[in-house]
Amino acid sequence: MRVLVATDAWHPQVNGVVRTYERLAEEARKLNHEILFLEPGAFRTLPCPTYPEIRLALIGPRAVRERVANYQPDHIHIATEGPIGLMMRRFCLKKKYRFTTSFHTRFPEYVAARFPVKLSWCYALQRWFHNSGDGIMIATQSLAHELKERGFNPLLPWSRGVDIELFRPRNVRLFGSGGPVFLYVGRVAIEKNIEAFLRLDLPGKKVVVGDGPQRKALMAKYPDAIFTGPKQGVELADHYASADVFVFPSVTDTYGIVLLEALASGLPIAALPVTGPKDIVRPGETGILDEDLGSAARAAQKLDPNHCRRQAETYSWAKCANQFFDNIASVYKGADANVPRATEIAGLT
Repeated sequence: MRVLVATDAWHPQVNGVVRTYERLAEEARKLNHEILFLEPGAFRTLPCPTYPEIRLALIGPRAVRERVANYQPDHIHIATEGPIGLMMRRFCLKKKYRFTTSFHTRFPEYVAARFPVKLSWCYALQRWFHNSGDGIMIATQSLAHELKERGFNPLLPWSRGVDIELFRPRNVRLFGSGGPVFLYVGRVAIEKNIEAFLRLDLPGKKVVVGDGPQRKALMAKYPDAIFTGPKQGVELADHYASADVFVFPSVTDTYGIVLLEALASGLPIAALPVTGPKDIVRPGETGILDEDLGSAARAAQKLDPNHCRRQAETYSWAKCANQFFDNIASVYKGADANVPRATEIAGLT
């Protein structure tokens, strides 16, 4: 099967969405499938307001039509709700082509953190976008419950994986041995609630790995914290392995691949009891969930790193890829066996 993924999130962005589709493409090849991408790199772009490192593609209907003709996909999956996602959605609806979407980001909360806009208005827009497809892939049960209550449907489960060979306990201490190291990894932006972590009264050191629009301001405000900038590959794995507790202050994430990377590295997690952490963390065993994040971070120090590692080993990108293609198959199950390909519907072959 050839699947065309339309995504506004791609390199040089470093985030969970990009990482997910990179690994999906790798695993797809092992299953004799192919993932193709329609992404911003092929077009002129403009910086996203308040988030200039994210580039938004200047794309029109003709470009989408031509790409579909060139790629000849068997299915189209729309990953994001940006310009590329919107143009691909328009194309699929106009040509009556089946497509799936995925819900990766709580844009209503992101917008509300920056502008005085009602959450209900933004969720209405996201519902309009996603409900027009044949299935919405979501990562966790708690997110499914929330979206179902908001009128999103149909919902398809799609979990995530972790590279347990790359992310593992290592004999490395990049930040010295004087006291515990509390680590955050991810975008440094207001919606990630990082300041809730930096304000905590904790022993040892606080380390923030990542980049984003809030980084310079937080560095100036919290000079005692260590800001490393973005890290990838083995260097990122060494940063995880050099810490003692992973602190996840976000209340807006839909999953948090970094949680799995931390567990694979043997790090117990301290987080708030919200979607993402409460779907992954085993309270009292691989992490502590508490409205008092400081209490959770201190208590997490006492947990056994071996339990964290063993839980991470139950996740794999192979399972993630199989679930993705099973979801696509479910869209066509019971449908007309002669459902045409996207290029045939578009009249391009």
